[in-house]
Amino acid sequence: MNTNVITQKIAALKICVLIPTYNNERTLARVIEGVQVYTNNIIVVNDGATDSTSKILKKYTNLTLIHFSKNKGKGKALQVGFKKAYELGYTYAITIDSDGQHYPSDIIKFITEIEQSPNSLLIGDRNMTQEGIPKKSSFGNKFSNFWFQFETGVKLNDTQSGYRLYPLKQLANLTYFTNKFEFEIEVIVRAAWKGIEVKNVPIQVLYDESERVTHFRPVKDFSRISVLNTVLVLITLLYIKPRDFLKKLKKKGVKRFFLEDFLQNSDSKEKKALSIALGVFIGVAPFWGFQTILVIFLAMLLKLNKVIAFTFSNISIPIFIPFIVYGSIRLGACMLQDTPAVTTISAIDVNNLNLKAHLLQYLVGSFSLAILLALFFGFLGYMILFIFSKKKQ
Repeated sequence: MNTNVITQKIAALKICVLIPTYNNERTLARVIEGVQVYTNNIIVVNDGATDSTSKILKKYTNLTLIHFSKNKGKGKALQVGFKKAYELGYTYAITIDSDGQHYPSDIIKFITEIEQSPNSLLIGDRNMTQEGIPKKSSFGNKFSNFWFQFETGVKLNDTQSGYRLYPLKQLANLTYFTNKFEFEIEVIVRAAWKGIEVKNVPIQVLYDESERVTHFRPVKDFSRISVLNTVLVLITLLYIKPRDFLKKLKKKGVKRFFLEDFLQNSDSKEKKALSIALGVFIGVAPFWGFQTILVIFLAMLLKLNKVIAFTFSNISIPIFIPFIVYGSIRLGACMLQDTPAVTTISAIDVNNLNLKAHLLQYLVGSFSLAILLALFFGFLGYMILFIFSKKKQ
């Protein structure tokens, strides 16, 4: 595809190129001029540079320039750039780093992909195994890929590349709480949570250590990323996973959901039965307030069915709690050969549970009951699935 066609496509799709920069005086001009081969729809955000960046930018009078008086971080520079691009009427923003590692010629790859998937967020997929890639960059990318998949369920080869295409309208109403390097992780996680398709596009990458200046601080920035991922994991387990489950249940209805996501799921009968057992165990055991986190975490760790495990963990809904507590105490008393602290279910006050007085009975009985019910429901689930599969055959 020749340069004129690419330029026309950029104009037709309302794409701008956003270049955040901070103290990259050796490569900035080359990056800008490389992009200008294809378009002048360029926004440069000078993130408070203290080198000759401001002087270099003076000669580019036909570009949109934003200057910060002091350094605010790459995340803030991107957010301000997105806002400006949206105000100028652009539909997409392609972000390219100013350190010279990206090839402007790869812009065509983003254009080709966005024509096929108009509402996607595209991330450049670097070949992290090629010669010259720093080991710390390769490790950081693997680390980021793992947590992104955990938080969104989407598997990507590269989640850290700064060469991206953002759909501006879809991101306009999102709110963020990071402004540094970790913003590039937060934005793609929040985009995926919103239902925006996040995809990789293969790109070239150049690591020239003689010119490239990196402002990533391994200890400080990695710590910030770790804190961010901790928060995102908690949001995933406490809100996103339950929300998605309830949305799917509401959309399909209980009967269709049961048939499609439970009985006809591609997982084996054994895996489904174990998922049922895990859910029941976590729901009955004394993990009140942490069931959702535990059941989804363990289902992911053990590679079981998260939907089934989460569904059966809800056995501890309020209406069943008196029965679970009563059964736990009675079973615990029996195992400890002690007098039960309660003798009738009516003695269990759900709104004023005081388990301290008979804590040992409850704990022993609760775990024992959880194991027994997990085995029972797991076996029962397996038998039902076995019978259903026979009938289907």
